[in-house]
Amino acid sequence: MIATPETSLLKKYDVPVPRYTSYPTVPCWNVNAFSARPWVQAVEKAFDETNDSQGISLYIHLPFCESLCTYCACNTRITKNHAVEERYLRSVLTEWELYRYIFGKKPQLRELHLGGGTPTFFSPQNLRLLLRTILDACTLHPHREFSFEGHPNNTTAEHLQTLYDLGFRRVSYGVQDLDLTVQTAIHRIQPFENVETAVQNSRRIGYDSIGFDLIYGLPYQTVETIAETFRQVIQLRPDRIAFYSYAHVPWLKPGQRGYEDANLPNDTTKRQLYETGRRLLHAAGYHDIGMDHFSLESDSLYRTAQEGTLHRNFMGYTTSHTQLLVGLGASSISDAGYAYAQNSKSVEEYETAVAEHQLPLLKGHVQTDEDRLLRRCILEIACQGKLGGALLARVSDEEIVMGLRELEMDGIVEFRGDGLWVTENGRAFMRNVCCVFDKRMRRQQTGKTPVFSRAI
Repeated sequence: MIATPETSLLKKYDVPVPRYTSYPTVPCWNVNAFSARPWVQAVEKAFDETNDSQGISLYIHLPFCESLCTYCACNTRITKNHAVEERYLRSVLTEWELYRYIFGKKPQLRELHLGGGTPTFFSPQNLRLLLRTILDACTLHPHREFSFEGHPNNTTAEHLQTLYDLGFRRVSYGVQDLDLTVQTAIHRIQPFENVETAVQNSRRIGYDSIGFDLIYGLPYQTVETIAETFRQVIQLRPDRIAFYSYAHVPWLKPGQRGYEDANLPNDTTKRQLYETGRRLLHAAGYHDIGMDHFSLESDSLYRTAQEGTLHRNFMGYTTSHTQLLVGLGASSISDAGYAYAQNSKSVEEYETAVAEHQLPLLKGHVQTDEDRLLRRCILEIACQGKLGGALLARVSDEEIVMGLRELEMDGIVEFRGDGLWVTENGRAFMRNVCCVFDKRMRRQQTGKTPVFSRAI
């Protein structure tokens, strides 16, 4: 029988909590106190302080997909009309020029990621034009990392070669699940052969890190089907794997209403799905990295975790840490350390704003000193599984102490002389541990409708 946390703990802690790619999380931003001016000031300050030493990160959101995958909670635009490509990319480049003006000098690019949507919806030629224009305006950091998200069904050898020639060395494929019944339910049918071809092409061209995104908790998944998915995945030997909990949020994503709650695995089975995948990955030589991530020892994600320099931001876990992350494109989120900002989600509103040479901001949040301190705590827990005693003492209040003591009694954390540590059994509840330090969420009750997906 698969070893899992006690059923009582799973039920107790299976509550809606954030994934903590930021603090405060987006629903808890103080948007009423935000405007474009403090955001520009935050960008200027972060750039001046860190560009020469750290460099900057760029995230480019390419939202278009040819079909809707119902599990997806990302901001997407469904269309088969590829004529939208050029107009959208012109808008992204215009937004990039607005930020270059704010910088005041040439940026040093440390990290670049293409997300979506489906970045490989765009033709190789259009991607080359976009990226060549951006890269020509930058100094490239000697330890840069460029990556993109690929769809196994439409990431061609030409896509891979084009991006490789521009400096990309990491690709992450959205595999999700390899069982046909599950794929049909979530409208993501991609045969194993397509995934295998994408991996073989990537390796032949020279990519040194190939990742898979997999999801547990999808409709019709069983322990048997997830085991078969992992048998096939391990056969392809990706360098890193993100094994996410399915976020069932039909009140936010109506496409998820295409199947009933009864088609989803219950709480206990859902955890068995995760533990089945985790056990098979461990047996194949993969190591736990942070929350829901695994990698081989040869991958940079593992080495960074071992060195204690793993970082987490809106792009997930990263091997480099820059204070300034600029998000380009509709719905992209930027992080300047002192403030956050999110772009308009509507493609049309985004394109209209940049055509008028305005930053296409939808909302944002200016960080307080307390926010920045709590963010450090949450990042240490999420990236290192521990929190130093000095930092813990600076943030602790009665509610935090009570929350941690309860987690300690449940065997999720333990106190040692040098601070707080998440136990091996507690790894399943990492989001719950981070949540203890989320003072913003405690203060801002968002009403009866859940905002976040469930922790387990």
